[in-house]
Amino acid sequence: MKDGARRRRARRLGITGVVVLALAGMNGPWLYRFGTDKYHQYTINKPEYKAANGHWDIINFPQQYRLNTIHAALLHTGKILLIAGSGNNQDNFDAKKFDTRIWDPVKGTIKKIPTPADLFCTGHTQLANGNLLIAGGTKRYETLKGDVTKAGGLMVVHNENPDQPITLPAGTKFTGKKNGKTFVSKDPVLVPRAKKVFDKATGKFLRNDPGLGRIYVEAQKSGQKYETGTQDNYRIQGLTGADARNTYGIAQKLALDKKDFQGIRDAYEFDPVAERYIKVDPMNEARWYPTLTTLSDGKVLSLSGLDEIGQLVPGKNEVFDPKTKKWTYTKGIRQFPTYPAISLMQNGKLFYSGSNAGYGPDDVGRDPGIWDLAGNKFTKVPGLSDPNMMETSGTVLLPPAQDEKYMVIGGGGVGESELSSKKTRLIDLKAKNPKFVDGPELEKGTRYPQSSILPDDTVLVSGGSEDYRGRSDSNILQARIYNPKSNTFDRVADPLVGRNYHSGSILLPDGRVVFFGSNSLYADKANTKPATFEQRIEIYTPPYFYRDSRPSLSGGPKTIARGASATFTSQHASSIKTARLIRPSASTHVTDVDQRSIALDFTKTKTGITVTVPKNRNLVESGWYMLFVTDDQGTPSKAQWVKVP
Repeated sequence: MKDGARRRRARRLGITGVVVLALAGMNGPWLYRFGTDKYHQYTINKPEYKAANGHWDIINFPQQYRLNTIHAALLHTGKILLIAGSGNNQDNFDAKKFDTRIWDPVKGTIKKIPTPADLFCTGHTQLANGNLLIAGGTKRYETLKGDVTKAGGLMVVHNENPDQPITLPAGTKFTGKKNGKTFVSKDPVLVPRAKKVFDKATGKFLRNDPGLGRIYVEAQKSGQKYETGTQDNYRIQGLTGADARNTYGIAQKLALDKKDFQGIRDAYEFDPVAERYIKVDPMNEARWYPTLTTLSDGKVLSLSGLDEIGQLVPGKNEVFDPKTKKWTYTKGIRQFPTYPAISLMQNGKLFYSGSNAGYGPDDVGRDPGIWDLAGNKFTKVPGLSDPNMMETSGTVLLPPAQDEKYMVIGGGGVGESELSSKKTRLIDLKAKNPKFVDGPELEKGTRYPQSSILPDDTVLVSGGSEDYRGRSDSNILQARIYNPKSNTFDRVADPLVGRNYHSGSILLPDGRVVFFGSNSLYADKANTKPATFEQRIEIYTPPYFYRDSRPSLSGGPKTIARGASATFTSQHASSIKTARLIRPSASTHVTDVDQRSIALDFTKTKTGITVTVPKNRNLVESGWYMLFVTDDQGTPSKAQWVKVP
């Protein structure tokens, strides 16, 4: 009996062993991945690993608050403004469903904000009064070739009357003199009066240079037979007498080609206290993908963008005056690709790194240089490596800002190119003859790298993709911290979420970094499945958070003038080594011209420190800043918000 029982038990064990081995054979890769993932999670959560590499956490908003974050800005209330507009979703655009949220990362609260227009692909920058200036956005989504049903394109309207401008309403009909085909305008257009030209030497009248207006027109009916092949002059229906003689249209080919996105003129200030948009005067030019950057007088320059007919704004740049809330054109014409990385230098000139985010000819406005806006003089700077791969590259003013050294990170070829660059490039604008030199390379060619200045004078560089919009499963799950003093990268903890197009990062007042967005084309390596927009927020906690203690900072005034001093309380005054003013970020499309970290002189007291703000208004632009101090280990305090009036 006992031997039989033993044999039956052995047989059961043998069968069980075979089943286990069979299951292991079938599921071995899964079991391996499961075990590897568990071990990875164990490793990255060990205290010693966090202290050396930092840590990433994913924040999932409740379903009703999730959105396709295209733009984000840190407000002086400590909250973050998340702007989607239509969120690169034409269904939202057609339904006029435009989204904005305010998120408090400390309290965890989220609030929906009424959004007055489609601020998808707008421009933005921090103003001196603490509001965020927002200008431009989407008037029309692109239509790919094959989906275009009505022939259309650009009509340039000429006005040869030197005495008065003329306005043509939407629905104006243009009929070709040669081709006899009629096209209809989609919007009204104001055509300025002609300019009288005189001989400077004799004062003799030479000619009238016609005023020019640009308008999008399309055929009245669908079909290829309404396309045109060559340039033609167009008679404007409804005009009579002198107006008919003086006003006419000229158009090149009007066809069924792809129609690009179109921009809007709308401009707003967002009030962080009232938490609402305030409409200001519209821009003179419609802009989609513009850059807004502060000038030495505190006014804001608006650059580039696609206009209301989907063409690159032809170098007509304009300035917003925060006092009058109005826009005026700058002198001279200078054209850049969309979202150019242009920022204010300490001498009042502007530096263009060559970084941009996307639309425009490959031979116009691509060269980096120093721009004297007053005289419209542009001086190119040499030495840039991979100059044909500056699209979707990132640019950061290295800390401290007084050194005026910039880093350009990665990038790719123009348009949907597969090319991407491993290069980082450095330039010292205080050198006698500034030129780019190569910095440390990235491991992979990287488009859309996110970069955020940290309070300890380092820069976090993370994410991006090797190919256009993460194509072929090319997102880069790597992060590095760059040290300007040693000119080296240190690999840190890997992010959990891939980030490419429509993504960005923002430094928080507690020293952590928020990452948002990502808009991959495809969800698989074979590029067969469409991807969905990445709605998860991710927060990186740097290694300095995992040290035994961090310096305290409290008290002090809320306002410090340039050149003035202010005293703050700290229980760790003896160990404080640096003090920094860091301007809050306003980030989109690998472009954040706002962020800069300014070194402050300081003296220690028994109970704290007294800091002094530099006098140069081009270095210290008016507005709100985060004041950080760091100790002798490089550990930062939590920031105090201060305003430079």
